[in-house]
Amino acid sequence: MLHCAYEEVNKHYYDPKLQGIDWDARYRQFAGRIANAPNLGEGFRDVAAFLSGLKDSHTFFVPPSRAVRYDSGYRYALVGNDVFITLVRPNTDAAAKLHIGDKILGMNGFIVDRRDYQDVQYYFNTLSPQMSMKFDLRSPTGEPRQVVVAATAKPTRKVIDLTEGQDYYDLIRQEQNEDHATRSKIVVQGDVAIWKLQQFYPDGSQLAIEQIEKAIGIARKHKALILDLRGNPGGDEEMLRLMVGSLFDREIKIGDRVGRKEKDSKPLKSLRHGQQFDGKLIVLVDSESASCSELLARLVQIEHRGTVIGDISAGAVMEARYYSESMGAETKIFFGVQVTSANLIMSDGKSLEKTGVTPDELLLPTAADLAAGRDPVLAHAVELAGGKLDAEAAGKLFPFEWLPI
Repeated sequence: MLHCAYEEVNKHYYDPKLQGIDWDARYRQFAGRIANAPNLGEGFRDVAAFLSGLKDSHTFFVPPSRAVRYDSGYRYALVGNDVFITLVRPNTDAAAKLHIGDKILGMNGFIVDRRDYQDVQYYFNTLSPQMSMKFDLRSPTGEPRQVVVAATAKPTRKVIDLTEGQDYYDLIRQEQNEDHATRSKIVVQGDVAIWKLQQFYPDGSQLAIEQIEKAIGIARKHKALILDLRGNPGGDEEMLRLMVGSLFDREIKIGDRVGRKEKDSKPLKSLRHGQQFDGKLIVLVDSESASCSELLARLVQIEHRGTVIGDISAGAVMEARYYSESMGAETKIFFGVQVTSANLIMSDGKSLEKTGVTPDELLLPTAADLAAGRDPVLAHAVELAGGKLDAEAAGKLFPFEWLPI
């Protein structure tokens, strides 16, 4: 696995100088560490640490799936420089011990803030899911406490046979559930359309075109559009091009790709499809808005197309490709390496990587807002757009949908 990661970066990483790192020496160093790793989990962590030396948000190791799937029963998010519990699944250990609005002071001994938030997320969500988590918390009213929260564990098949109907259709259902939970949603408040876009659908798909046409068709009947990109991790750049083409009345250069080879370095431009919305535009972002979400928000600022409100975005903006790897013959173990293929320099000459988008209006929910289910950011955006919506009602517009365990 380490050698695969070494080779894929050597061949495909956008910077041929590899950020000034002696890649061969680093490989030898981590090969020695893996040779002495006491267990498989520690070996996975060494592969991940090997790639983390590039300090690149889009280059990382994806370990093999496990025979047990863990559901923590909670979600947390960065708000400003602090991390809060934002969601709790009913009827779980988390529901008995955690409260929305709790500020996380520590997780299994890790102090979490904006500097290391993405690393902590990757470690606990992808690299090393935990059966239990010890939290140091502070409630919205200021009381500190410690709790240990057990995850829900569900055994999975150790071997999946895609020629066998049940395994195949289980994968299909899982994908359908995920697509349903992250679908595009749009609601109307008076003369304001609010579009909750939770992801940029892949490969310029028909689904992406249908969602854009539907949302823009509704928005064109109203004076203002609020594009809610909070929590949107990004996705496919073809949908980004279509989105930009639907919000601007002319061709727009989103940025310049800077790739490993000259053929990889080319401008990324908008793509027109159907009609455009030319009314008032307000974009909402938060710390979870990444990649295409950040590019779109920053473009709105650069081109003076509208107003961006919310929190500083993730600063995770690179173009990358996922390389699927496997080991074994008849029975295979699958894992992967994602490698950055290009940086994107916007028309102001800057990259958003590690900096993110600073909103025109920095506006954050408080711990009390989170606990009460209020959304003051969306409420303010509706008011700015000429409508009326109180924070409590705004918090109920787009309820979170848990995936089946």
